Formats: sequence, C-alpha cells, structure tokens
Amino acid sequence: MAHRGMKFGIFLAPFHRVGENPTLAIDRDMELIEWLDHLGYDEVWVGEHHSAGWELIASPEIMIAAAAERTRHIMLGSGVTSLPYHHPFLVAQRFVQLDHMTRGRAMLGCGPGALVSDAYMMGIEPVTQRRRMDEALDAIMALLRCDGPVSMKTDWFELREARLHLAPYTDPHFPIAVASVMTPAGITSAGKHGLGVLSLGAGLPGGPEAIAEHWRIGEETAATHGTTMDRAKWRLVVNVHVAEDDELALRQVHAGERHETVTYFEETLGRPPGRADDPLREGVAAGTTLVGTPDTVSKGIDRLVDLSRGGFGGLLFRANEWANREETLKSYELFARYVMPRFQGSLDAVAGSNQWARSNRKTIFGPNVEAIRKAFTDAGRPVPKDFAARTTGAADVGPGPDGA
Repeated sequence: MAHRGMKFGIFLAPFHRVGENPTLAIDRDMELIEWLDHLGYDEVWVGEHHSAGWELIASPEIMIAAAAERTRHIMLGSGVTSLPYHHPFLVAQRFVQLDHMTRGRAMLGCGPGALVSDAYMMGIEPVTQRRRMDEALDAIMALLRCDGPVSMKTDWFELREARLHLAPYTDPHFPIAVASVMTPAGITSAGKHGLGVLSLGAGLPGGPEAIAEHWRIGEETAATHGTTMDRAKWRLVVNVHVAEDDELALRQVHAGERHETVTYFEETLGRPPGRADDPLREGVAAGTTLVGTPDTVSKGIDRLVDLSRGGFGGLLFRANEWANREETLKSYELFARYVMPRFQGSLDAVAGSNQWARSNRKTIFGPNVEAIRKAFTDAGRPVPKDFAARTTGAADVGPGPDGA
C-alpha cells in the first residue's frame, strides 16, 4: 500500500559533465537509484537522449530493467521516452514486459524529444515532433486497452490489426505521464487521455507562476474528451539541494550550477545567457530552485503548493551534480529525514504521542517512582540514595520517607 501524502523522487536526465569517465558516470546513476530506494523515495524517471555529450542514457528501458534487480520498492519510469523516435507498438510492448518483470514498478513517461540534435540525426523535423508524440500516444493507449485489434495509419507509422499478446501486469495499465515544459502540447495530450503530468517547466523562470494555468488547460482538455485529470498524478520537477545551513547549501552548488548552465545549456544547446548577476540566488528567490536547510526547502514546496491552486501529487528533484558526490548524497538523505515526513503525514502520530506523554507526564510517569522504590523494599534491599536521579517520573515527585 502507498503511504499518505506527497510522493518524492528524481528526474534523472542525467547531467554528467564532459571530460569524466562516462562508464563511471552511469554507474553512479545506478548507485544513486539504490540510495534513493534505501531512503524511501517513491520514484525515479530516467531520461532518453542521444547527443550533446551530457545526458548519457540512450535507453531508459535498460536502466529500468537493471535498476529493478538492484532495488526493492522504488517505482522506475522513463523520463521520458521520446515517442517520435519509436514505433508506438514497440513502446507499448516493451513497457508491458517491464511491467511484468518489475511486478508493477515500471512507469512510462512520454515526450516529443528534448534535444533537437537527436531528432536532427534521425531526420525528424522539430515542427513535427509534438504532433507525432500525440499520435503515438493515441496508438499506445488504444493498444493497452486490449479490447480488440488496432488499425491506424499516419505519415510515419502504421498499425495493421495490431494487438498486444501480453496484457499489462498492472490493471488497467502501468502509470503513464506526459512531460510538459512551456507549450500546451504535453498537458493537452495528458488531458486527452486522463494521464499524469511531469511539469518540467516548474523549474524554469516564470514556471511556478504558470503551473496552475497549465493544469487548467489539462482539465479543460479532459472535459472535452470525457476523461478526468488527477492531481495525485501531477509531478513538478525542480532543482533541489539541502544542507544544514542556507549559505552552506548555496556554496556547495554554486560552481557546479554555473558550469552546467554555461557549458551545456548556453554554449552547447544555445540557450541565451541569463541576465542576472547571480542566477542561482535569483532562482532560489523565484522558487524555481529550492536550495537551503530543510526548513527553507519545505517553505519552497509550500509555496509551490499554493501556486498550484489545489496541490499536486509529487515533487521530483531535477537530478544534477552541482555539488560533490558526498554533499549530493547527503542532500538526498537530509531531504528524506526532515522534509519528506512533513508532506506525508508520518510525523503526526509521532508528534501526537510525544505531546500526550509530555502533557500527562506527572500522571503517567509519577507512579513509576514508587514502583521502583517498592521493588527495592520488597526484595529487602535498601533504596539507593541516588535512584531518583536515574528514574523516569522523579522530576515531578518529591522524595520518599527514606529521603530517596
């Protein structure tokens, strides 16, 4: 059974700087997934990219299969499968197989393809990618219903009386979510089929303020197609780093953030340079980047909940290596220990029990002093003079007739 409250996980593109051993970088990704499983995170979404040197994973399906053998509880999804790059029949078949192999821990994330350089090498025009994603998703959802043969023809794929020969392990099918960044394409595709949403745009400038409007578009689309949107299946993706002190957290990630932003996003992908003197602090102030103590990060999540105008189901770290390895792993641990419980209700019973014991301390623990004293006298032994200093309840009870 799932726990209460918000789900937490990572969106693992991944981001590994050029110049380091790529084999070891992928090994670290697997180790991170194991660490998150140990800490009680809910899910990992693994990316698909084929160029530009930083985002090294070409097949999220292979990563999911390997990670499933090394983890026990965590859900494992593609973050995302670039649907225009694949025949939809094969996508459906592969994820049904993963659904069985993982006993229901596989998830399918869908998108049009993030890197234009990937599409370029395959001869896919960028202007066609979002349409192709929507067409492929139509086909995948029809196949997963398993209610008869599916025939469909577009200008880039065809299905001829196609049917899955293996039904999904999960009823009615494994979780499916659609990536949404800036355009309405992702959220409308999700609304069309009543699917989950991965709001990557929440971590971009102006993103937090736009999430409520994006969700409204999804609900409007769902109403048009006779489906419903579930906020519990809505995840926001933002940068997160936790340390014991706000300034320490900022120092830990500053150099890594600058290197990734300038070297990869600006110099490689051609994004215009930021105009702020300190983009990291600007992102923290804007709420697109949550960096600081557990209290600071928790307040940032509260703000996102407010801006969503109704809440969302999950928050995903945009997994990066801004800090060094030790600081990064500790950040995930601090978040799991001190932030996750605040949004999952797991502290309520603990805090309630503590408050009950504190409020009724004299009544509950006071009699323990006499019980300990009596245990000595019943045994014919003298009561130690200092026993009260070592006995619960003694702080609220005066000394006995023997002065102890």
